[in-house]
Amino acid sequence: MGLNDMKQSYIFEYLNENEFRKKERSVRKYNMLAYKKLTFEYYPSLRNGKFLGKLVSVSKKENTKSYELKLPTDDLFAKVHGEIILHYTVYESKKIILLTNITPDGILEEGHRAELSTYKGVMISKSNPEKDMFKVNLLNMLQK
Repeated sequence: MGLNDMKQSYIFEYLNENEFRKKERSVRKYNMLAYKKLTFEYYPSLRNGKFLGKLVSVSKKENTKSYELKLPTDDLFAKVHGEIILHYTVYESKKIILLTNITPDGILEEGHRAELSTYKGVMISKSNPEKDMFKVNLLNMLQK
């Protein structure tokens, strides 16, 4: 087998690289486990054509498939802000993976812009701290 027989790997492109990188850094800052999985496991797998997560839409016209991949999310964080999800679209004929977003948008963008405080281990939004703290307290009460 020569080098040319190897399956060509996929190339990452970004819908908005700047915004995407900010959210990626936010994940790194507040959820190291998710960041490590993304960088050392999920990205390499995607590059090799193993598409992870759930298929959310297919476009015959564009010849694309869009996926949502859940990252490991702390339970409490998920209940307050939602799961951390990588959104991406695969252009199979072009061997391109378009990284479109990491959600939840709001808290990840905010986490990049400012040093967010945490309350009982969960990031608290600056724009609405009371609501987030209330949710954390409520969830803690329900777990007892």
